[in-house]
Amino acid sequence: MIENVEKLRDSKWFSNLTTIIIIVYASVLGFKTLGDVSTEYSALWHIVDYGVNLYFVFEIAIKMIAEKKFLNFFKSKWNIFDFIIVTITLLPLESSGYAAVARLMRVFKILRLFTARPELKAILDMLIKAIPAIIDIVILMFIIFYIYAIIGSFVFSELPSGLWRDFLISMLTLFRVLTFEDWTDVMYEAMEVHPWSWIYFISFIIIAAFVFFNLFVAVIIGEMQKLQEQDMKNDLEEDHKKIDLILEELQSLRAEVKELKKQ
Repeated sequence: MIENVEKLRDSKWFSNLTTIIIIVYASVLGFKTLGDVSTEYSALWHIVDYGVNLYFVFEIAIKMIAEKKFLNFFKSKWNIFDFIIVTITLLPLESSGYAAVARLMRVFKILRLFTARPELKAILDMLIKAIPAIIDIVILMFIIFYIYAIIGSFVFSELPSGLWRDFLISMLTLFRVLTFEDWTDVMYEAMEVHPWSWIYFISFIIIAAFVFFNLFVAVIIGEMQKLQEQDMKNDLEEDHKKIDLILEELQSLRAEVKELKKQ
């Protein structure tokens, strides 16, 4: 019984079915924001909502039953995440004063797509592990922003556009330059007063846009390589365990053959 439930939980088609249901529900939720369509098919929306809730309860029950011990289900952070979302969406808030909260909670069902796909879970785990390195890069990037904002507010404060009138506005202007949103207009305005100011903008783009973005990519690629290496280690450990079991069986067979020969 439990073995069949484990096979169902780990099967590819069950994961794909959950993914399809979540995507369909997300599409229905998007169409529901259209006023005319929402009122015309309101009964259908409720049926879909209840059907998705029932399926989520069924899926959680399958995952719980598949565990040898019930508490093992809550040892996984992703299982806890699923359980919290399903529990929240089952709360009867529609008929209470928290109807708006209930409608908002429906959006969180789409987040279950992260746990339905093992590949997405691996990517999220990788991003979570990369957070410490990303924080260091963000701090270093903030220092560069701070230095350039101070210089810009001192040198370009008299420009008529007011993009450099104080430190905070200068930070926003630099963020605009970093996103390449009409940054040449900002540079040409500064060059009308200070012809050498192109050095300021070009150096900032090279440092902030090219260097730091590549650092972000390097950190993510590094974490992906670590994840792949860990998967390879796990596969090797499983292979070693299988080999050890085969060797133990061979030894036991040899022992039985020797006993039979003696007899």
